[in-house]
Amino acid sequence: MSRATPRDIPVAVEAKTTERDTLLGTYATLAKARLSTLVVLTTAAGFLVGSAGSLDWGLLLWTTLGTALAAASAAALNQVVEVERDRRMHRTRRRPLPRGVVSIRHASIWGVSLGVIGVAMLALLVNPLTAALGAANIVIYLWLYTPLKTRSTLNTLVGAVCGAVPPVMGWTAATGSLGGGGWVLGGILFIWQIPHFLALAWMYREDYRRGGYRMLPVVDTEGRFTGPIVVLYCLALVPVSLLLTVLGHVGWVYAGGALGLGVMFLIAAIRLWRRLDDRSARKLFLASIVYLPLLLLLIVVDRTPDGSGVLVSSEPATQARISADMLSADPSVGAVRADEHTTDAAIQHVYTGHTRG
Repeated sequence: MSRATPRDIPVAVEAKTTERDTLLGTYATLAKARLSTLVVLTTAAGFLVGSAGSLDWGLLLWTTLGTALAAASAAALNQVVEVERDRRMHRTRRRPLPRGVVSIRHASIWGVSLGVIGVAMLALLVNPLTAALGAANIVIYLWLYTPLKTRSTLNTLVGAVCGAVPPVMGWTAATGSLGGGGWVLGGILFIWQIPHFLALAWMYREDYRRGGYRMLPVVDTEGRFTGPIVVLYCLALVPVSLLLTVLGHVGWVYAGGALGLGVMFLIAAIRLWRRLDDRSARKLFLASIVYLPLLLLLIVVDRTPDGSGVLVSSEPATQARISADMLSADPSVGAVRADEHTTDAAIQHVYTGHTRG
């Protein structure tokens, strides 16, 4: 049996260690802990919006845990593929793999294990649809987004798809199917990622060029496309975010907050378009970091637990409930009412009054 070399074990090989060289810090960096935390939050938001009535806390736990493991798997395996390019970039060269803190073999086994466990957890403890979405997201991240980063500026759009899937997974975990609220949440995350990432890529465009990545700011050196694109996506984010209120999943408090946050985000995007400097890009990036957590908080605070449509008049449903009460209280009244409305119609009114449109 051959002896393990320092590169085959998950410990620091440098005499001078840093906080990242701790075992926990090393694995957290491989899992891109901050990004995975965002994935958990957006997944939970999708679950909350999709849940009618009381929350199933156990199901929420398994959903977020399984999704987090899947996200950590994709992050670790992505670093395995990009280790040589990470060594060239100032922003990523201190990661565990470029410095030899862990071996590629160890990171690969760890990443695959997380993916298998996460997807299996979703399949067995949540539902097959959510597990399929999690598995598909890993595949898209590794086999489409990662290789596309060196080939086309469209990689950002593909990467945004990966970021849009977790809230949809939260929705499918709660409902067992795809639906409007899940698609809207996914759309919000998709759109939000474009100005968020382009602001980051503008600040680090020389570093991305050094790593050989074809991000839009790398090839669009004058910002002729980058500026208008961030404004366009921030502008689109406003009506899309308000669709959650239109569909009745959240109330008017959310709508007012989402509108204000959207305007703030849009102003920062316009500033970058006009000035095209690193300072404006940093402000847009910070605005994006402020926008998303506050929007998620508004969803939690102002969600409608019964899923009723706040923009739809409740009068037909109220009348149907009165009719149902009368039918159950007095059979003679029921006979009279049956002449005007069939029992099936009354049931349909009651049903539509308690479920999503």
